[in-house]
Amino acid sequence: MKVVKNRAAAFAVACMLALQGWAGEIPRAKPEEVGMSDERLAKVKSKIQEMVDDRKIAGAITVVARRGRIVHFETYGLRDLDENMPVEKDTIMRFYSMSKPITTVAAMTLYDESRLKLDEPVEKYVPELKGLKVYHAAQPVEPDRKVTVRDLMRHTSGLTYGIFGNSPVDQIYKKERIIGSRDLQSMVEKLGRIPLMHQPGTRWHYSVSTDVLGCLVEKVSGRKLDVFFQERIFRPLDMRDTAFFVPKAKVDRFSSCYSPGSEGLKVKEKFNASHYLMPPSFLSGGGGLVSTARDYMRFCQMLINKGELFGARVLKAETVDMMTKNQLPQDVYWGGKNGFGLGFSVQTRGGGSTAHVGEYGWGGAASTHFWISPRDDLAVVALSQLMPFSPQLQNAVKPLVYEAIVD
Repeated sequence: MKVVKNRAAAFAVACMLALQGWAGEIPRAKPEEVGMSDERLAKVKSKIQEMVDDRKIAGAITVVARRGRIVHFETYGLRDLDENMPVEKDTIMRFYSMSKPITTVAAMTLYDESRLKLDEPVEKYVPELKGLKVYHAAQPVEPDRKVTVRDLMRHTSGLTYGIFGNSPVDQIYKKERIIGSRDLQSMVEKLGRIPLMHQPGTRWHYSVSTDVLGCLVEKVSGRKLDVFFQERIFRPLDMRDTAFFVPKAKVDRFSSCYSPGSEGLKVKEKFNASHYLMPPSFLSGGGGLVSTARDYMRFCQMLINKGELFGARVLKAETVDMMTKNQLPQDVYWGGKNGFGLGFSVQTRGGGSTAHVGEYGWGGAASTHFWISPRDDLAVVALSQLMPFSPQLQNAVKPLVYEAIVD
């Protein structure tokens, strides 16, 4: 009877911890235990340290997980050069567009509950976008079809950003201050009065689509985006440092951000004088999150595990499979001849040690990166804080990681 009671008590404690969002840490392993060469993987550390020594970056974090275990977790350089503060494993960084996969996963939890259909018009869920037309020099024209939810997730909506080009539509975005909108509601109200850049589904074009998707999540769920993220993703996955701002108690863990200068790196934004120190009114699902290497690797491992981590299921397995396959229409490509899934770029063509077929991932404006190779059961997170965006960190790490796989 005593054993039975103890088991019942243990079960009750486990349930309580699960409800509180508790979860274990991703286990560690030696590279050889998961089919990787320790000697080859060690080259990552020396390569990134060289980049720090050459002042190409102030600091960095690299994490590699294979077969469900972390085999490499290294920090480099400083998170603030003036204060001589080192990058640490729990350093908080600006993730910018690496927010997009999280927002897409949030929307797909609603899809799993049949509260959202991918090929329904966006205007069904966000009525402010009803009646969108397509830009034409003479006058806007009717679209060949409505913008769908799937279009938002794969950037084929016809929306734009207004900051990466100077087309007539980009100019309207700048004039209306779409990026500087007060909140998501005011953003979609303004977008409803602006023509699309191109016909829906005909081109891949980077845009505010994911911010619109965040607004859609709010409208369908009846929750503010930050609350929904906490309930559906951050708490279940124990992503304890991922949020839209850095609370006061964590500011000393926040990294400064840098940019290249004529005499080396110069400060772009100090850790203690940042707009991320206050809760924002505009909850940008497209680029507003801060996070840590640990937290984002947990998100990646959930995806590798087909939607689950330590018993917490975020998505159905078949949903993850769909999201991470190319979803672009025929003759529409991203990055030359590659594909795009729902929230991620997808490699449809192999590139040796630079890319594996089926690899998916994305990056952020402060030169943060992640990629997942399902065929290798591999996830990599590589973070720096350098603006404008540079692929140098990813380009340095990726071939070394792939070359370290021996089994």
